[in-house]
Amino acid sequence: MTTTTSVPTYPPLRSFDRLFIGGAWVPPATTRVIGSIAAGTGLELARVPEATEADVDAAVSAAREAFDRGPWPRTTAAERISALRRVREAIAERLDDMCVAFSAEIGAPLGVSRAFHESALNLWDDNIRLLETFAFEEERLVGDATVRLVREPVGVVGIILPWNGPVTTASLKMAPALAAGCPVIVKPAPEGPVSMMLLAEALEAADLPPGVVSVLPAGREVGEHLVRHAGVDKISFTGSTAAGKRVMALCADRVARVTLELGGKSAGIVLDDLALDDFLSTLVQAGIGHTGQVCAALTRLVVPRRRQAEIADAVVGMLDGLTVGDPFAEGTDLGPLAAERQRDRVEGYVRIGQAEGARLACGGRRPAHLDRGWYYEPTLFTDVTGAMRIAREEVFGPVLCIQPFDTVEEAISIANDSDYGLSGAVFASDTVLAERVARSVRTGQITVNGWGLCLTQPAGGFKQSGLGREGGPEGIGEHLETKIISGL
Repeated sequence: MTTTTSVPTYPPLRSFDRLFIGGAWVPPATTRVIGSIAAGTGLELARVPEATEADVDAAVSAAREAFDRGPWPRTTAAERISALRRVREAIAERLDDMCVAFSAEIGAPLGVSRAFHESALNLWDDNIRLLETFAFEEERLVGDATVRLVREPVGVVGIILPWNGPVTTASLKMAPALAAGCPVIVKPAPEGPVSMMLLAEALEAADLPPGVVSVLPAGREVGEHLVRHAGVDKISFTGSTAAGKRVMALCADRVARVTLELGGKSAGIVLDDLALDDFLSTLVQAGIGHTGQVCAALTRLVVPRRRQAEIADAVVGMLDGLTVGDPFAEGTDLGPLAAERQRDRVEGYVRIGQAEGARLACGGRRPAHLDRGWYYEPTLFTDVTGAMRIAREEVFGPVLCIQPFDTVEEAISIANDSDYGLSGAVFASDTVLAERVARSVRTGQITVNGWGLCLTQPAGGFKQSGLGREGGPEGIGEHLETKIISGL
């Protein structure tokens, strides 16, 4: 493994002193601030206001006015298409600044950051395209009578984001909600707030009607206030399964609509004598890309027992060849983890894996020459069993586990022996067999001889990986209520 040794000199980030509430920049309710911390140095880069419950109340009041009496839910699809195009173009104009902020705050190499933000643009493009033909009304024949089925916006939507891709995840959630005619209140995580404030500037430039959008960086307590708020009709949450259970319980108290995209422990299954060059790079990058901080990462490598040593040696060789270091340096493959507590979490799981009897094949420590920031070496465990915590729990770091199997049915069983079901992949020269295995794995998306979370199609999880779907027409549908009008 290669490491860069110089202390990175990060570009300055801009501080903000106001919150974006109801489409306008307003003074926050308190003087509390969130420090934007560089993942690669641990030093503060900028400051933004920390939203409080009072700011949430103001945002909900503005959103309720927009929904109950304002024009947005009553606009035509063509009018919303025009508005979404303005948002998309305003984001594109700020794309470079968003990439820099994301790389500085969260530690993603610039190439990874650009891929994330280009995906955000694709999500706005896709919802614009979907709105051109989406059926908000249709007639159905019931016996000799005709009824009219009407799909109406669900109401005010509270959106709670993780830190590992805030602008992309915001776009995944905001674009369909706005396409459906819903005002939105977005609560980003306190880690990495600057890129979201830049998104707020793009939303201001798009000139949406008053009250339609608010952006409120804050911590968990403020998020819970948003979830509990009687003025919010639906919550869309992405984050850990533990936090998602809490959100779901709070929504249940008032039967609020909820969409949850939660954790994952996805399996990459290698079925047969496929040459290493045909799967190795994809399999490894799907596991440790963005330093493993991706919910859909393939962190369990399910491989034939007779090939475990061969594949493990090849994975170690590939991991050792990666460059870990400054996210702004040319050639960096892996940046730091996003926060000190995240690195502590990864270290804890590595200790657990060793105590449980898994064999540490490589990594498992902080890079010796990177003594500032939250860096960790890409790590591989072999001889992992399904009973081990490192095979069952989401680490959210650059830690891969190899689980060997003897038969195809055992491989399917290993993949399904999980509380999660978000993503997956099957690698095989026999595509008929690969499809059979893909159909047998209980997961929201799975790829044959490749990997990728397609966000423009309905993405979501089985089991404790979540509820509902995001992306595609189903994503817009999650923000609509269905009404039947008869007797016309």
